[in-house]
Amino acid sequence: MSRRGNCWDNAVVEPFFSSLKKERIKKRVYKTRDLARADIFDYIEMFYNRTRRHSHLGGISPEAFERASS
Repeated sequence: MSRRGNCWDNAVVEPFFSSLKKERIKKRVYKTRDLARADIFDYIEMFYNRTRRHSHLGGISPEAFERASS
């Protein structure tokens, strides 16, 4: 983010992109860029941010974590 060639700059997003590739992209072939964009949006907004279990949150989904915290 700040310096060119600093490997630690990407450390935050690397696990996310790894999950995206393993769980969604490698399993599909997209006919158009718009279909790919819509599918990736669905993965991020509907699955990853809501229902997918995260080890950092103790193995529960972000949605369940927020409900428990309220």
